[in-house]
Amino acid sequence: MNGDQSPESPIDSIDREQAGLMDPIDHERCRYPYCIVWTPIPVLTWIFPFLGHMGICSSSGVIRDFAGPYFVSEDLMAFGNPTKYWQLMPQKAHNGQPGWDAAVAEASEIYKKRMHVIFYDNCHSHVATALNIMSYGGCKNWNMVKLALYMIPYSKYVSVAAFVKTWLPFAIIVAFICTLAAII
Repeated sequence: MNGDQSPESPIDSIDREQAGLMDPIDHERCRYPYCIVWTPIPVLTWIFPFLGHMGICSSSGVIRDFAGPYFVSEDLMAFGNPTKYWQLMPQKAHNGQPGWDAAVAEASEIYKKRMHVIFYDNCHSHVATALNIMSYGGCKNWNMVKLALYMIPYSKYVSVAAFVKTWLPFAIIVAFICTLAAII
């Protein structure tokens, strides 16, 4: 903090990041502040590599994911550590960082009381609910399809190994099918 700011004065999120005051992404500790995170679901992602499991992180990077009926996990994703992440801007959440954290907590409380329905009310819906509660980007129409589509161009892989974990099973299946087709 520079000398002309009192401890009570809010620091803009961009300035905090530039000043190194915002928690950085830490792949080793699986800390992804202000991120939507994604990991493959065995078999489903092998066949459809754009489908997977999603969670949303608090400002400190703790992952919350709707992992099953009436259960939102904290810091332990249902299908393993994230392989992709999409970092969002906290200043686009209503009320900034406090609004972000409150929305993630509220969405998690809502989903702790819900049945998990894989094709309708799922982990993507949990993340969409958090974004709708915080009015992220002035939007209240986030949904699971929009999130799945946005993850394709906006997310980043955690590592080369994460990319391989996501795509290798699909590549093997495609190679097997092509080999079989060539034989037949």
